[in-house]
Amino acid sequence: MIHSTAIIEDGANIHESAEIGAYAYIGSNVTIGANTKIHHHATIEGKTTIGENNEIFPYASLGTAPQDLKYNGEITELIIGNNNKIREFTLINTGTIQDNSKTIIGDNNLFMGYVHVAHDCVIGNNCIFANAATLAGHVHVDNGAVIGGMTPIHQFVHIGSMAMVAGASAVSQDVPPFCMVEGNRAKLRGLNLTGLRRALKDRKDIDEIKKAYKELFESGKPLKETANEFLNSENNYVKKLAEFVINSKRGIAYDRKM
Repeated sequence: MIHSTAIIEDGANIHESAEIGAYAYIGSNVTIGANTKIHHHATIEGKTTIGENNEIFPYASLGTAPQDLKYNGEITELIIGNNNKIREFTLINTGTIQDNSKTIIGDNNLFMGYVHVAHDCVIGNNCIFANAATLAGHVHVDNGAVIGGMTPIHQFVHIGSMAMVAGASAVSQDVPPFCMVEGNRAKLRGLNLTGLRRALKDRKDIDEIKKAYKELFESGKPLKETANEFLNSENNYVKKLAEFVINSKRGIAYDRKM
């Protein structure tokens, strides 16, 4: 159903089961999948592809040009998966040619009010972004991460899977999987045990992650050397944690130098 006051530019591809509310604007290069609901006064423009069963709330603005001075009008994309909720006044920009020209959002994510996802961000599945969380360009957020409200994340930062960032933090370095960070600048405060207990059925996996965390971040040993020792771990979660540390480009958000 498309409301009579909605503006749909020629060329837009909208599935017949999608809903478009009053005074919404849909640009000519937009594709909207089945059962996606666009509330009144939402704006979707640029080369934007939105999958199925999403809900876009009033005054959200998706697919607008990147806030990057290097951007010169090139055609870049925003790709959004399925089952996402994007709340009021959220802003998500397209990518830039300086990266892969795409901003990519996965499935089953919640973006609360006033969230900003800048150009070239890549977000996985089942993430939560609380009110006014702001991601600078080129940020990667892996599956199941939770970002607290009023939290800015510096460009090129990588947030690992099932990580939790406390509200009103300022994140300028990478956050490893399964960990919690807090503060300005944000530092490690321990493991996201609540998230781990919800996600992992085997308590032995959590115990192995605890042991690895202590060795990596509390033992005083050189961080990357210690991470290398865990690469041969039989536990896939421990191995994932070690690989994240080794591949970190911005450094890990903890109190000692790497």
